Formats: sequence, C-alpha cells, structure tokens
Amino acid sequence: MPSVPAADRFPLPTRDLERVAAAVLAAAARGGATAAETEVSQAVGQSVTVRRAEVETIAYNRDKSIGVTVYLGQQRGHASSADFSDEAIHATVDKALAIARHTAQDAAAGLADPERLARSVPDLDLYHPWDLSVDDAILLGREAEAAALAVDRRHTNTEGSTVACNEGEFVYANSLGFAGGYRSSRHHIDCSVIGEDAGGMQRDYWYTAARAPADLEPAATVGRIAGERTARRLNARRIDTIECPVLFEAPEAGDLIGFFVSAVSGGSLYRKSSFLPDSLGQAVFPAHVTIREEPHIPRGRGSAPFDNEGVATAPRDVVRDGVVRGYFLGSYSARKLGLATTGNAGGSHNLVVSHGADDLPALLRRMGRGLLVTEQLGQGVNPVTGDFSRGAAGFWVEGGELAYPVEEITIAGNLKEMYRDIVAIGSDVDRRGSRHVGSILVGRMTIAGS
Repeated sequence: MPSVPAADRFPLPTRDLERVAAAVLAAAARGGATAAETEVSQAVGQSVTVRRAEVETIAYNRDKSIGVTVYLGQQRGHASSADFSDEAIHATVDKALAIARHTAQDAAAGLADPERLARSVPDLDLYHPWDLSVDDAILLGREAEAAALAVDRRHTNTEGSTVACNEGEFVYANSLGFAGGYRSSRHHIDCSVIGEDAGGMQRDYWYTAARAPADLEPAATVGRIAGERTARRLNARRIDTIECPVLFEAPEAGDLIGFFVSAVSGGSLYRKSSFLPDSLGQAVFPAHVTIREEPHIPRGRGSAPFDNEGVATAPRDVVRDGVVRGYFLGSYSARKLGLATTGNAGGSHNLVVSHGADDLPALLRRMGRGLLVTEQLGQGVNPVTGDFSRGAAGFWVEGGELAYPVEEITIAGNLKEMYRDIVAIGSDVDRRGSRHVGSILVGRMTIAGS
C-alpha cells in the first residue's frame, strides 16, 4: 500500500487555516466582542499495531477543529467546531458570545498583554513527515515483536508492537493583531512482551519517540530492549516492609518532576491546591539540583516558539541551586496571583534537569542496598499535602548490584521530603519526552511489602 505524498497529507493548505482564523475574528468583532482569539488546527496520522505477527489494527485520522474564545469586557465565552464552513464559523462565534453574555465578570480574564506576544517565530525544526506505507509499518512492527520474543524462550506472548506517525498544524490568532502557527510531527515505535515461568507471568515494554523518523531507534532495538526488560522481571518476589533508599529509573523519574511542575503551576497555586504554596525563592531541592526550561531545543518534544496565547517563550531557570526561581503561568493565572505570565499557557516546555557524572550502574553502587523502581502503578499522590503512595515494581539491590526482581509493593513518602532528600541524579538522561532527567536517587522512603 503506497504512502501519502507529503503535500497531500493535510486536509487543507495553510492559507485556508489562516483564512478561517481571520474569518473567526471578523465574525467576533461584528458580534460585539471587545476581544477574541482563535486556534484553527488540523492533524493527520496513521497507527499500525501488530500482535503475534498478525495485523491487529490499522487506524487513520484526519482531523480539523476551530476553537474560539470571545470577551465582552471581562466576560468570557468559548465554543468549538470541526466545521470550517462560513455558516459554521458564524454559528460557533455566536455560541461563544451567548456564553459570554451569561458569564460573570472576571477581573483576570482577557488576552495576553500585547508587549508579551512573540515578535518573531524561530524555526525549531519540529516538522518531519514520515513517508511510511502501511506495509512498511507492518514490517517494522513484526521486526520489533520478533526481536522481543527472540530474547528469551520464556517469552510466550506479546501485547503487540505499534508503529505510528502523527503530524499536525495550527494557526493561532487574536484581535491584538497576532497571528502565527507551524507544523509539527511526532512518531513512535513501541513493543510490549509477556514472559512466563514457574513464578508467574511478567510484562515490560520499550518505545522510541521522536519528531523525525531518522531519530527513532531501530525497531529491532526497541523489541530487544523490551524483551530484555521482561526477562529480567521473571521470577519476581515480594519483600518485607522496610525503609531504605529508592532509585527511580530515568523513565520513572520524570514523574517526580511532573509532580513538581503541577505544584508550581498557576492553576494549583491560585486555587490553593498545591503542596508548594508561596515557594518562589524557597529551597525545595538540594543545592545540586537545577531545572531549566529550554523551549527552543531543535526537534524537542516540548519545544515551542510561543505558548497557547501567543506569548513568546524563552529559556529560564525554574530551579537554580535548589531554589525555586519561577512558576509556570499563563496570563489568567498570573493575573490571579498578581504576577506576570511566564509563557506557559498550555503547560511547561522542555525541562532539563541537572545531573552528575554517575550512570545507572554507578548510582546502584552508590546506593549499595535498596530498591530500584522501574515501574509505578496508580495515582496515589495528594496534590495538596504532597503525600506520595504508589504501587511499584523493580529490583532489590544488594552490594550495588541487582539481586532479584520485586513486585506487589508500595513506595510511600512525602514529595516535599523526597525532593529535599535527592542524593544524586544520574547521567542516563531520558530525552524521549519533554522532561529530560536521569535516574533519581532518594535517600530514604518506606517500602510496604509482605
């Protein structure tokens, strides 16, 4: 089956998105809006899943949408549509205006401050279409799955291997005269395999993800790593309840950073639902920890020249020498807090966490005796108190080496104490997502076992 030519991938050319955005703003002005903003977007994608060498699913998407927000003074209304016709545009704007008329005044409502809007849009190399036919995707899925099963004869089944390519484009415009947008892409290959022995069944997985297909790991490598991770978990056991050091493997360490981001984001702060209120200027981490937001990394998963309001993004230290130097704010939450937007309407961008020279084996030796966490289960985090309790699986470590796999345990602590107790961060940085962090060693947590 042939691939779709790049020029024909999207339902509409860029100029049509720009035309729709202009039509939305014009309709809002005619309807009496004192200000308005819109995002017009489209996306295309293909996903192929192979299981036991057979094609399980083939999925395509070709989506488009309009989102419009209007203001009547400080009354706000929002509506959306997937129909780009002139009639639908006017109907959508009318709905947003009707909602605004019945909404209470909100002193924080409104567009971003004009002086904060992006004046230029750097090319961050975010768009790399993948000319991948369905047949080729099937071959890659089979290659990954075969490599996983070949690792160990105890691998008896799989949850499949998925090969997906996704591309999107948007135009954001507002009544302040800002208009900008760009195309982006994200592709991935994943594989999950099941192993079985006298001790029961275990599963693990691996994946590769990148903006450009050339940056993906080979499918066979993804499968091999998934197979190796499953094999080492076989014959897992439970351990007794104990307090000990805990080492979060790099892919799991990103969650710890994510909880911090949530706690110092505007919505949590102004609603007073954060375990880190008034933390600006306070030492939350040890002095060896710095977290830098880098929104302009070429091909970065979290890269963006401007945020969801058109506000220019810029590199900055969020944490420097353990001290919180900045929050994550959009215009609304910033006004609620009496602060200025940080260009984070829509969320954080690439977060680069400082690390030492130790790789994962060196961190294991440094820990000596304790728990390596390779999987976390469930939610188990109280955003107001920071209490942390999650199911986990991983490996017991003795003498700085993996002793045996463990399962059906719970790790517990409090995030404020865990952050202060970070002993080291490894050089094994996982850059597949928007949080670039190595394995994190926490000095002491409670492990609830048998």
